[in-house]
Amino acid sequence: MENFSHVDNNGKASMVDVGAKTPQKRIATAAGQIALSPKTIELIKQNQIKKGDVLTVAQIAGINSAKQTPHLIPLCHPLLLEKIDVHLTIEKDFVKAVAKVHCTGKTGVEMEALTAVSVALLTVYDMCKAVDKNMKITQIELLEKVKKDV
Repeated sequence: MENFSHVDNNGKASMVDVGAKTPQKRIATAAGQIALSPKTIELIKQNQIKKGDVLTVAQIAGINSAKQTPHLIPLCHPLLLEKIDVHLTIEKDFVKAVAKVHCTGKTGVEMEALTAVSVALLTVYDMCKAVDKNMKITQIELLEKVKKDV
């Protein structure tokens, strides 16, 4: 089982030891979208969803979830995140979420960016579920992963 970084020699889950690694500037960007009905898009634009300002609440949920990633995903390392940007935009028939996360550390921040996007979109879903029964979250993906020496 030596080919898997999160599995020990007995096939059991194991957190990777990053203690000897040199800290680097780490940046990850992720995106995803949620398909919505035209009616729901219009309600979001007009801030008429009963639960409140969908895009702002989803943005805050995305930021908060990035900070909680090691509590949600068992083998993720806790990281000191330096910057978390989450932006949601309304498109013709969907809302797009993009998250960019920065840190200086010994391991990457792609899981934090993916978690931010996922939870932001889940928040849109939760806030709109009373008016739209056909929403679909799709295309959650890592767009970019960067590491640079500091």
